[in-house]
Amino acid sequence: MTETARDRLIVGLDLPTIAEAEKIVATLGDDVVFYKIGYQLVFAGGLEFARDLAASGKKVFLDMKLLDIDNTVAKGVENIAKMGMSMLTLHAYPKAMKAAVEAARGSDLCLLGVTVLTSMDEQDVIDAGYEYDPHTLVLRRAEQARAAGMGGIVCSAEESSAVRKIIGPDMALVTPGIRPAGTDKGDQKRVMTPADALKAGSSHLVVARPIVAAADPLVAARGILDEMNGALSR
Repeated sequence: MTETARDRLIVGLDLPTIAEAEKIVATLGDDVVFYKIGYQLVFAGGLEFARDLAASGKKVFLDMKLLDIDNTVAKGVENIAKMGMSMLTLHAYPKAMKAAVEAARGSDLCLLGVTVLTSMDEQDVIDAGYEYDPHTLVLRRAEQARAAGMGGIVCSAEESSAVRKIIGPDMALVTPGIRPAGTDKGDQKRVMTPADALKAGSSHLVVARPIVAAADPLVAARGILDEMNGALSR
């Protein structure tokens, strides 16, 4: 796992246009080296933008949450590995994870299993047809991700401590739903501050709106990096 806050902070480019994403990247400059690109930007030309970011020396977390039949997942992962991406998400279903791991073998792509979305609470999980509460379902999927040979998992910081005990020290534990103290939760239901998430065992923190929607994104990013560095130095 990486040691510095700069390597652990992933800024989510949850923006509607490439122009806006380019502006954020330019504004943040060398302070930020890792970016997440998800559905919103992908469908606005974000795949080419992701390639360009990687080619420029930035790390890119492609948040596609893949889930399909084994062959389709494998072929998608093979091509994504060729794009120079650093991380890729897929839903933590055992068959999909095993297919993805085999397809990514020999590459530097870190595969992340998405356990339970941070926008979901217990009632949402029940409504989706699962017999487990969110915490239990996250731990079950963490076990399956480790068994499949995944590079890491995605979960809420609320589960980070328990998950870290399951997956050990070497797998990445990527946490979305990070909100500095005093900021709006938005549509997230299971959130934590940057410092608390790191203390709980998270290796990487995904922060989008608190940075990209800030009046001054660079000041916001630096504030979060300072908080993370403080937690890492203790």
